[in-house]
Amino acid sequence: MWQPTALSRYKRGSACEALEGQVISFPMAGGRFNHRAVGVCVDDGHVLLHRSVDDDFWSLPGGRVELGEASSQTLVREMREELGLDARTERLLWVVENFFTHGDVSHHELGLYYLISFPRDATIYDKTRVHEGLEDIDLRLIFRWFPLETLPDVRLFPTFLRTRLRELPFYPAHIIHVDGDG
Repeated sequence: MWQPTALSRYKRGSACEALEGQVISFPMAGGRFNHRAVGVCVDDGHVLLHRSVDDDFWSLPGGRVELGEASSQTLVREMREELGLDARTERLLWVVENFFTHGDVSHHELGLYYLISFPRDATIYDKTRVHEGLEDIDLRLIFRWFPLETLPDVRLFPTFLRTRLRELPFYPAHIIHVDGDG
C-alpha cells in the first residue's frame, strides 16, 4: 500500500527524489489545478484568517501540498514557514472541491481543511493585535482574528466559510463549491 511519505523511502538520486518539494499545482487547458491544505484555528468564538498585504480579501491559512507530503504535514510546514510556529493538526473537517476564478484564470482546487491549534502560550492567540507573517521573502502576510458572528460581512473566500465556520462538523464532510465574486 502506498504511504504518504513513500517518496522519502527511495534512494537518493532517484527520479522520484527529484520530484520531492514540488507543489501539486499545475496549469491545464482552460485553467489551473491546486491541491491545498488549509488550517482552521478557532478559539474563544474567533477564527484566524490571513491575507497578503496586497489582497483585498481574507482566507484561511494553509498552502499547497508538495508531492510525497501528507496534507496534515503541509500545514505544519506552512505554519512554521509563515508564522514561525509549530501547529498541531487536530482532525480533518472538510474535503472541498472549490471552483473559482482568480484574475483571469479558472481554478479547480482540491482542499483538505483541518482543525489546527498552536501551543497555548503562543502570541498568535492575542486577538487584540494584527500578526505578521511571510509567504516568501518578499510577500508579507497579515494574520488576524475575526469573531465568528461577523464572518457574513467579511470578504472571505471560499464564501461557504462565512457560514460553515460557525458550526464545525463532527465528521469529515465533502463540499463541492463554486465561488462567485461575493
